[in-house]
Amino acid sequence: MPRPGGFHHVALACKDIDATHHFYEDLMGFPLVYTEIKRVGAGFFRHFFYDTGDGSCLAFFDVHDVGEEPDWSTAVSTACGLPVWVNHVAFCADAEKQEEVRARMEIEGIPLHMEVDHEIFYSLYWVDPNGIMVELARDTRGIKADPERARSLLHATRPTNESTIVEG
Repeated sequence: MPRPGGFHHVALACKDIDATHHFYEDLMGFPLVYTEIKRVGAGFFRHFFYDTGDGSCLAFFDVHDVGEEPDWSTAVSTACGLPVWVNHVAFCADAEKQEEVRARMEIEGIPLHMEVDHEIFYSLYWVDPNGIMVELARDTRGIKADPERARSLLHATRPTNESTIVEG
């Protein structure tokens, strides 16, 4: 049986459509390619899509009276009591793209949250206007498939080395 391909799109919620649009199109460099507006009962939503450059999209819902709780949060990690870096969206980038985005973020005053050398890839992290961590990951060595080692570490009780990640 053939396995599914990559992501068609990942959809998240936003509260500030203008700030979200500015962050993803102007700063991250993803063009807005599609928007739909639909009614749901007495409310409605906007569903808008950004091309991430590889045939897949990042989409957002801007919801209005569709059944959301009064105090709902878009922060997919911190709203659950987790550190902001746990649930995040990672995009492929080369070194040039990483530095272009870093420069645009600095001009806007958006702080780099973390910069991490994962040994097989190098990542820059920011938090978007919705409290969602966004990563630009540049392959260095790339991921070499090692299913046996991956399975053995999947249920390991403790880290097997001394490497640590420190939040910036």
